[in-house]
Amino acid sequence: MDISAYHAGRYESQLEYRSFVPAPIHHPWLIADPEVIELLGRADRALGELNAFAQLVPDIDFFISMYVAKEATESSRIEGTQTNIEDAFKAADDLSPEARNDWGEVQNYIQAINHAIASLEHLPFSNRFLKETHAILMQGVRGQTKQPGDFRVSQNWIGVSLRNAVFVPPHHERVVELMSDMEKFLHDDALKVPPLIRIAIAHYQFETIHPFLDGNGRLGRLMISLYLASERLLVKPALYLSDYFERHKTAYVDHLMAVRNGNHLRDWLIFFLFGVEETARASAEVFRQILTLKEHIERETLPRFSHRRQDNAQQLIRFLYRRPVVDVKAVVAHLATTTNTATSLINDFLMQGVLVEVTGQKRNRLFVFSRYLRLFERGS
Repeated sequence: MDISAYHAGRYESQLEYRSFVPAPIHHPWLIADPEVIELLGRADRALGELNAFAQLVPDIDFFISMYVAKEATESSRIEGTQTNIEDAFKAADDLSPEARNDWGEVQNYIQAINHAIASLEHLPFSNRFLKETHAILMQGVRGQTKQPGDFRVSQNWIGVSLRNAVFVPPHHERVVELMSDMEKFLHDDALKVPPLIRIAIAHYQFETIHPFLDGNGRLGRLMISLYLASERLLVKPALYLSDYFERHKTAYVDHLMAVRNGNHLRDWLIFFLFGVEETARASAEVFRQILTLKEHIERETLPRFSHRRQDNAQQLIRFLYRRPVVDVKAVVAHLATTTNTATSLINDFLMQGVLVEVTGQKRNRLFVFSRYLRLFERGS
């Protein structure tokens, strides 16, 4: 099927509402549109550049945790949470009580990403894999009563009520069949569909099926990166589209609805591929800036520490690349040292401008590796 001939599906009447039944996607696809083909090439090249950086940057796994935290905060922000990337690295006790629910959702997201990435080593990208990831995503937070880890067995909707919904996904009796169709589409090598096109279509289909009672948006965005990692298009999980979708939230939602209501799949693919290209280039630029900062610290800052303190200073800076918000207790634990030694080392990092104290308190102070954190903040 050429994308110009795509028909998204149909509405079917239920008792007091109409639900949308998306057309199956497990069939041959012909991608002949010149603009889509050009954007696909640009997105593929941008991914290649990002992968090159991911293979060149030393200690890359230190920095991946930052991408994971950024994805968790941005994806959760689309759902209405207020946690920022700095808060993501704080302990619950360092936050106000009213901020802890949002923080908990972000922590679940981080845990779900890390678990999913590890699971790909032994579990194929599949509906079982998505269910396991969903269970972690929803544990102990606001959606914990809504069948975490299981496809829904009741109707859901997007909007204030079922009768006045913006969109009503397919009836729950169709979910298993539709998700099986999506799974087959993602794994059928005979279809010869480029991976970026495949996951763009599958993301639209997943969000349209809305297979879980809650958490569909977060899991649907996360599955993009997990699929690319499973297909080895990403050597390291350093590309997440939630920041792009959040900055263009209205367009993102409008494009998905335009596919359902007007069959505008081509426009969705263009929007998606442009986002992949933009996000991959931005991530590669962050890697460049990380290398510049790392080289500056190694050349200008670490040599100022005495030979006796070099080992601790180098251990602390490596720790900060993974966790850029710390307190004295965290440094004591990581370095296996005394409170006095940790405090003295932190004070030296403050004097060198590596750390910034952010609480203004005399006790329970928090310190932030702010120059590094800023590289991952929105608009970087």
